[in-house]
Amino acid sequence: MSTNESSTSAIELLQRHSLAMLVQQSLERSIVSGELAPGEKLNEVDIATRLNVSRGPVREAFRALEQAGLLTTEKNRGVMVRIVSLREAEEIYEVRAMLDESAARRLANHMTPDTLAALKAIVVSMKAARKTRDIARYTALNVQFHEAMIAAPGNQHLIDTYRHLVRQLGLLRQAALEADLGALGESVAEHEKIVNALAAGDEAQAVMLVRQHIAHGLTRMRRAHEHWVAPTKPSSTALTEV
Repeated sequence: MSTNESSTSAIELLQRHSLAMLVQQSLERSIVSGELAPGEKLNEVDIATRLNVSRGPVREAFRALEQAGLLTTEKNRGVMVRIVSLREAEEIYEVRAMLDESAARRLANHMTPDTLAALKAIVVSMKAARKTRDIARYTALNVQFHEAMIAAPGNQHLIDTYRHLVRQLGLLRQAALEADLGALGESVAEHEKIVNALAAGDEAQAVMLVRQHIAHGLTRMRRAHEHWVAPTKPSSTALTEV
């Protein structure tokens, strides 16, 4: 292979990966926002046409989102938005709670001015989203807040693990907020109290508030499950609308 051919192949590979990432980001937004519902089948050709890309980047995006826990491939049915069961969601919340509590302990003792400023700014944005009842925006800020806590120590393995968990919870979080009219105000207040405890260096208070916050989120998620699952379905049925 000549140098020119090698360069062309490298450029084509880079372009394909860039397109795949853009397709992945677009599909992930649609899944988390509920535009693509759990159990919904995804058509490779339709998505490629809608996004004006070839089928290759779409297939790569499908593989990446399956690894992230947002899509699943079933025999004779193809690629679908994954349905997260209530039991699995509870298990994810349990692991997330441990990670958030660990982050709170570290930050209460080693808070930097930049991290504190970032957390306070996110809370201000959360208040604005609550005022306009922009649940999609609020959901994104909620993820951003907790990621900022987790990311502060700079442990990339911890960050990657947390993001993988949160991505799957994104299938449920927005539905939980939509199902509870008072959830936004309650959630904003909880985040603000957590920031205040961290700023004061009160480790015990910060951990307690984080624990309560995660417990309240789990309760809202369970209520959302009860709201969305049809009465005719067995109690073990997974979420079918988030």
